Amino acid sequence: MERSHFLALWGTFIKWIVLGGGVGILSGSASAIFLKSLDAVTEVRLNHAWLLYLLPLGGALVSFLYMRYGKNSAKGNNLILEQIQQGNETIPLRMAPLVLFGTLVTHLFGGSAGREGTAVQMGGSLAEGFGRLIRINSLDRQILLMCGISGGFGSIFGTPLAGTLFGLEVVAIGLISHKALLPCFTASFIGDIVATRLWKVQHIHYHVDLFPPLTAIILLKVILASVLFGLASILFSELTHYLKKTFTRLVKNPMLKSALGGFIIIALVYIAGTRDYLGLGIPLIQDSFQTDVAPFAFLWKLIFTSFTLGTGFQGGEVTPLFAIGATLGNSLAGFLHLHAPFLASLGFIAVFCGATNTPVACFLMGIELFGSGGAVYMFIACLVSYLFSGHSGIYTSQQIGISKSEWVRIPEGTTLGTAKQLRTTKKPSAEE
Repeated sequence: MERSHFLALWGTFIKWIVLGGGVGILSGSASAIFLKSLDAVTEVRLNHAWLLYLLPLGGALVSFLYMRYGKNSAKGNNLILEQIQQGNETIPLRMAPLVLFGTLVTHLFGGSAGREGTAVQMGGSLAEGFGRLIRINSLDRQILLMCGISGGFGSIFGTPLAGTLFGLEVVAIGLISHKALLPCFTASFIGDIVATRLWKVQHIHYHVDLFPPLTAIILLKVILASVLFGLASILFSELTHYLKKTFTRLVKNPMLKSALGGFIIIALVYIAGTRDYLGLGIPLIQDSFQTDVAPFAFLWKLIFTSFTLGTGFQGGEVTPLFAIGATLGNSLAGFLHLHAPFLASLGFIAVFCGATNTPVACFLMGIELFGSGGAVYMFIACLVSYLFSGHSGIYTSQQIGISKSEWVRIPEGTTLGTAKQLRTTKKPSAEE
């Protein structure tokens, strides 16, 4: 190897260790502050049941702040994906405090939402600010934004390997940019270390005590369950998008829309007869690994979360997707005669996989959270769910780099937001 070539490789290595590490420090610190604040507001909500009745007011307040100060921050995760793909808008630094405050308000008053979206948006906006500070070029800016996604994701869940691949996979379905592999790993790894070692964040762990031996019948059962996990992800994604579109069309004022959403969540609590479906849904996940859950708990959590996010409340989708998947797996265990924690672990990662179209990241998350004992089953669950979720997902700006089927033609540059329109057009004949 020539000396100049060797020095160039070292230069690239050092450059992205420094830049990725910088983003990791920022995103890991932001995630730690968010997680500690989230624990605090959740405890307050659990100790003061009457706070639920202020949910409409809280939603209206957050919508007002986004109307007044948010600018394009309201696009959320989709804005970050668009800037990685196109780079023609600025991601405002104000996105970080806005989404942090908005998500805490959602959880304080009982909205059903997650935390991944908040971490990714904070990581992306901080990475953008960092890039502007050091005057980075457009190509490196794209990589730095991917680092923001990885750093936010890896630090919020304590899964640095999954965080690395999530930042690489989520931009475009079927395409992974290896040029961003080292930077994204550095950001995710450093972000996780900063959150857990420096800020002393404690992540929740779930235990699976038994993985069944690999047999044909168990394999078929896992495939069947994974198809259902993929279909559940479609139901969540499509219902959430439909509600967002419908409420935006019917209620022009975002403040009124969120207030209406708050009243709907309160009504759903009385209809369901429980508050178990509010917040992140972590108790539901824990129950899925320890005992039997209500047969339709997954559907209730899906409905609560879709209405929360569909009416303009802030927060992520991923932790509720974990809850939907884990409870669905638990419910299917009796029907398929499989160990409930085992099937809950597959549902945990597979529904998330179907909704985000990130099979490798979800597989790695399964390994990091549940160990390698069921690695083959986890990989199968992610692949099957990924395929059967079709060209749908929670991020409408996610590009379809490669179609999931050779018989489904999708023009280059198509996003999930435009794929539905293409599906309604006439299919070209084989001769065309």
